[in-house]
Amino acid sequence: MSAASVAGPILLVGCGKMGGALVAGWRARGIAADRIVIVEPNESARASASRLGVQVLGTAPQPDASRPFAALVLAVKPQVMGQVAPAYRALMTPATVALSIAAGITTATLKTHLSAAAVVRAMPNTPAAVGRGMTVLFAAPDVAKAQADLCGELMGAVGEVRWINDEALMDPVTAVSGSGPAYVFHLIEALAEAGVAAGLDPALAADLARATVTGSGELARLSSDPAAKLRADVTSPGGTTEAALKVLMADPGGLRELMTRAVQAAAKRSRELAGK
Repeated sequence: MSAASVAGPILLVGCGKMGGALVAGWRARGIAADRIVIVEPNESARASASRLGVQVLGTAPQPDASRPFAALVLAVKPQVMGQVAPAYRALMTPATVALSIAAGITTATLKTHLSAAAVVRAMPNTPAAVGRGMTVLFAAPDVAKAQADLCGELMGAVGEVRWINDEALMDPVTAVSGSGPAYVFHLIEALAEAGVAAGLDPALAADLARATVTGSGELARLSSDPAAKLRADVTSPGGTTEAALKVLMADPGGLRELMTRAVQAAAKRSRELAGK
């Protein structure tokens, strides 16, 4: 099934960076501009969204029984979901699936806000902006297969897609892939700063750190080897890499322990946002 062939328009609520990336991906996948409607209350963001060539509104549209929405995509911050979502209850029909990308907001909460049963949660990440995102989805039991397929197609327009059957896993998913890009960006920062401390010019250190992290990521993506094998391949016994890894892999206090604590903190915050 192609999202471009699904009957009914798509309503996107919120057009920040992720919302804009989604629209660009949908258009690249062949979804016609007249099938996409954006609601963005912020005037400056609305002006930016209008450049995407689709209809942009400041408030929720009126229901049109002759043309129900195939999907209501909620791309708003979790802190405002309770104020935003109820305004779209009247637009939910049996043919409409609600797709939320808000971290920590459960399908049960979304069903309450929307008075609707067909609800799907998605956790994308910011590499979606360059078509290299990773999105994990969970569908409530009442979601029809065609509706789940549509949600998968919509999120697949900005990168890879995986499905889970246990909604509780959304919290660690959020901690690993949803928040994960920030960890990688911080690694680039830290590596560059370490280079400066070792005597490198700041501009050169920044270039080396950025290219090393992005290049290594691309190598990992293209290789069939696990990360542990790739690490071993670049680590010569008694060499410089091994000396550094003895610090990073120290037990206790090494990178594994630090990353575990970081992911646990993010997962805990995701559960807090859900009121768990």
